[in-house]
Amino acid sequence: MNSLFHKLLLASALGTSVGIAHAQSENQSPAAESGGIVEIIVTAQRREESLQRTALAVAAVSAEDLSKAGVADVTGLTKLVPSLIVQPATGASVGFYLRGVGSLVGNAFTENPVAFNFNQVYIARPAALLGSFYDLERVEVLKGPQGTLYGRNATGGAINVIPTKPKLGHFGGSINLEYGNYNAIRAQAAVNLPVGENAAFRLAGQVANRDGYLSDGYDDENGQALRGSFRLEQGAVSATLVADYFHQGGKGTGGVLVPSQFAPSAPPVDDRIGNSDPRSTSALLGAILANPFLPPPVKIVSPTLNGILLARNDGFNDNDVWGISANIDVDLDFATLTVVPAYRDSRPDYLTYNGGYYGRVTETAKQKSLEVRLSSNGDGPLKYVVGGYYFDEDQSSFNHFVQGQVLSTKFAVDLDNRSAALFGQATYEVIPDFRLLAGVRYSHERKKTAIALTQTGIFAGVPVDPFNNAVAPVRVSPAAKTFEKVTWKGGIEWDVTPRNLLYANVATGFKSGGFYIAALDNTFSPEKITAYTLGSKNSFFGNRMKLNFEGFYWDYNDQQINFIGSTRNLNAQGNPVTGSGLKTTNAGKSRIYGAEVELSVQLSRQGTFMANVQYLNAKYTNFSFTAIGATAPRTTCATSVNPAVPAPPGQSAFLVNCSGKSQINTPKWSATLGYEHVVPVGEMDLVLGARTKIESSRFLAIDYLPEERQGSYMTSDLYLTLKGKEGKWSVTGFVNNIEDETIYAGTSLRPVYPAVFNILRPPRTYGVRAGFEF
Repeated sequence: MNSLFHKLLLASALGTSVGIAHAQSENQSPAAESGGIVEIIVTAQRREESLQRTALAVAAVSAEDLSKAGVADVTGLTKLVPSLIVQPATGASVGFYLRGVGSLVGNAFTENPVAFNFNQVYIARPAALLGSFYDLERVEVLKGPQGTLYGRNATGGAINVIPTKPKLGHFGGSINLEYGNYNAIRAQAAVNLPVGENAAFRLAGQVANRDGYLSDGYDDENGQALRGSFRLEQGAVSATLVADYFHQGGKGTGGVLVPSQFAPSAPPVDDRIGNSDPRSTSALLGAILANPFLPPPVKIVSPTLNGILLARNDGFNDNDVWGISANIDVDLDFATLTVVPAYRDSRPDYLTYNGGYYGRVTETAKQKSLEVRLSSNGDGPLKYVVGGYYFDEDQSSFNHFVQGQVLSTKFAVDLDNRSAALFGQATYEVIPDFRLLAGVRYSHERKKTAIALTQTGIFAGVPVDPFNNAVAPVRVSPAAKTFEKVTWKGGIEWDVTPRNLLYANVATGFKSGGFYIAALDNTFSPEKITAYTLGSKNSFFGNRMKLNFEGFYWDYNDQQINFIGSTRNLNAQGNPVTGSGLKTTNAGKSRIYGAEVELSVQLSRQGTFMANVQYLNAKYTNFSFTAIGATAPRTTCATSVNPAVPAPPGQSAFLVNCSGKSQINTPKWSATLGYEHVVPVGEMDLVLGARTKIESSRFLAIDYLPEERQGSYMTSDLYLTLKGKEGKWSVTGFVNNIEDETIYAGTSLRPVYPAVFNILRPPRTYGVRAGFEF
């Protein structure tokens, strides 16, 4: 704590040159013209309204601020929004944690509890989140359950990505180029073409390439994206059609072997030695051969595919994502009817070793959705949004994971998700400046799955010969399950003055259950949350200072977690057998409380300071599960043998009790501080800006091992921009992560061989970018 306190003092001392201001875009009020802080217009509650008048904690970040911070994809939002942690995983997957609510694994069977929406369309698959961070208006991060207006899997909140719309009657465009260390090259371009008086077309694209941050070439970037938009306004009808495509190549996410009691000779993490580097593989192999607790068959290294034990340098990404959507608004005078049909196709295809072992995944996911809303118009006392939602997703995937001779698992999955909902939310001004809010949503979800599974090795669930790679086939019958839930929200809003808002609300959230890979007892239940919030939004001194506060208390029940546990299957003869595999279950209960403060101050016409600080206390009040292994699991939680749970040959069941532990990815303190100063230089402006991200320690996995703990840290970014007075051109030099801190982004405790492999956030990067508008 003392170390973190010293970092906060240092950052405060740097406050004269630290910063980033939240969203500034076309959706802003004329306040900017009068010298005050720009007033942001957001659509967080499915209608346009001022950010400061929205009775909800929302972080809004403009495209300009994303560029200044070097944020090129969704994972970079972590450095701008203290309450949000974005965790990259295997291949194309990412996981979100918002104020402690998150998912441990992003695959076909587990969905993010933070809803990701692109152009008002909910995106279900983790791979389909990629490639959207270019030519944007802004990104909105809604904090807390959004069970009424967003519904599906918005337990912790929602992220809205809003692309730039075509501009009517305007011809223009932009070109942005960037070059940095690690041979990083990024090129973005956009062109806007008027089509008569009532229509316009916009085409935007991006190409990005970069060498890997790790010694073996992993953690690289290779992506190409294209988006076309067409907008038509005819009388009371406004329609925008958007089609986009993204391809991700390269070697993909990598990991590093972390020095530990099991692997003491692993290279220092700060050296960024990839896990396929001989310096890492030799350290792991030496640890396996020297470990007296691993039985001899476990130590065998086979040259065959099913015997792959160590990471190799042949990993790759070949992921394709495309989609098409429409936003149709019809002004009915008393209300606006909005129709949002959409289709999205994502096809991840990758080979990864970032967990230290072979993982091959191919997947096809096709989602169709339709949302219809009716939103009130006018300034009357009643404002409402009512609507319906339908979602249909078909997914098929093939997965192959190899743990040497111990266990090789292949499974093919067909998954069918259907969801339908009716919702409504309204505010009513009971007396001047005092409003009541109420909202409700009914959700109905049906999930169907069929799985074909084969396992090879001594832990396959039946006695097999590890030397001959005998196969234990498992037949899984199709299964279906239905989930229904009513979520609601109630609150009050009071305009103490035209510039000071007080609000309080209670909201609920729901994330449906589902299946994991097993034939029997293979389901898990929904997770639920109830959130209590008290907040205030304030503007002072002619809109030159904004001070917002929110306190929150959340009851989070039945959180879904993944671990290696006992699974019940059927062998080739149809008889029940016990095996081990990745299992999903409901952890129990946790409670989350804390507070967040946001401050923006325009110190002068040239300088703006901002600070965003969050305190978070999140603990599991009841959290236990039964793990499977040849030896007791590596964990600092309390463990004991659980003879009541069957285990496959050579393994035992262990009760793991983590009650009282902090939730993963929940630093007690997190903050961003920033300052930007503009110096006029003739017909140009020189802009000096800096920002600092500070975070206290946190654990990244439910094993709570020292190797899985990220200590407190501080990272700072600097940028210097020279631009024309009209903003038509700019040249920027930048340095990100000046301290060159090594920060853990994700972690994986390898099954059987208890070594920890961590994913790292980017090291120090620097470069130059130039932009031109016409």
